[in-house]
Amino acid sequence: MESKCGPTGLRMDVFSRVGAGVQWRMARKDGATGPIKTRLGRFAVGALIAVSLCACHPRGERHDDTPALGPGCRPTPSGLPVPRYVSLKHDPANARGGPGDDYKLLWIYHARGLPLLVVEETAEWRRVRDPDGGLAWVHKRVLDGDRTVMRVSPSELPLRANPSDTAQVTAILAGRAVAALGPCQDGWCRISVDHAKGWAPQNALWGASDPPPGPDCPHP
Repeated sequence: MESKCGPTGLRMDVFSRVGAGVQWRMARKDGATGPIKTRLGRFAVGALIAVSLCACHPRGERHDDTPALGPGCRPTPSGLPVPRYVSLKHDPANARGGPGDDYKLLWIYHARGLPLLVVEETAEWRRVRDPDGGLAWVHKRVLDGDRTVMRVSPSELPLRANPSDTAQVTAILAGRAVAALGPCQDGWCRISVDHAKGWAPQNALWGASDPPPGPDCPHP
């Protein structure tokens, strides 16, 4: 693990560099049996810690098929709102062009904990958008309700002891890194990677904001 000193001489662990250079989304080059090549850029992946999520964060993917009207403003097979944020539970995970194993394999996700936005669903499959804007269908078994976030920018992000620009820097989040999401307040979110924790601006993290309203929500 790399470390450096901050402006006050405080030693700060530069975490989320474990597994730096991991290829997290890969696509087949030619057909189902063709070679695999890197589809997108690389980012640093840190080991994620299970954290307690506040009540406003959906917890877990329900696996029953009973339609319900959730905050997404339309009945869904899972009973959970659409859209909603989830995370990747299994690595690798196949991403397909439609809701079924017979649809074309578009790429393979290789980053457990990657935040994803569910934008559509069937009883067994979820259409998700990843942090780089890719859209694909994945099976519900590879998803978890635990909320995570990603620093999409390649630049490092200082984490602070309190939700304030003037608070002491406790750690540095690497660019293109994933972290577990904790509570958010006043435009700041508490995140964690390994044993490091700190507060970061909510708008600097993909997956930290509330998802946009569903298409069937009433408009004023």
